[in-house]
Amino acid sequence: MTQDNFQNTSIDLTHLDHQGQAQMVDVSEKPSTVRQATAAARVRMLSETFAAIQAGNAPKGDVLATARLAGIMAAKQTANLIPLCHPLPLHKVEVLLTPDPQLPGYQIQATVKTKAETGVEMEALTAVSVAALTLYDMAKALEKSIQIESIRLISKTGGKSDDFINDLLGR
Repeated sequence: MTQDNFQNTSIDLTHLDHQGQAQMVDVSEKPSTVRQATAAARVRMLSETFAAIQAGNAPKGDVLATARLAGIMAAKQTANLIPLCHPLPLHKVEVLLTPDPQLPGYQIQATVKTKAETGVEMEALTAVSVAALTLYDMAKALEKSIQIESIRLISKTGGKSDDFINDLLGR
């Protein structure tokens, strides 16, 4: 795209300047509001691996506690990982790892809350991603074919845009 294309577009591309260069959006004029986002992921594994984790028999130690803590820590580091994210004061980060024998594996869900000028969707998505990666790392001695699946935003509330609930969850 040329510079003229960026200036004459009817779409407001907030993360691009008038020359089409990536930029961090100025949110200083936006009101600080309560915002919350929830994201999810699945980690699928063999039944034997699932049973070992559930029994606390993984070679590296407590897989689930380590993954939960990694997810919380990752949410707090999102602005250092995703180039155009704003650093945010996080007021709540909750990461849940729920055993799912039907997978077999774990459903991971992260909820992040703040009172700020911009949302926390990326923080919630980062939390579930790193929790899933940590679960893999903690269990890879048991199985290298563990699969991380379906990382997605479940919902978000607060801010100028409408609240969002993911209608594609069944797909």
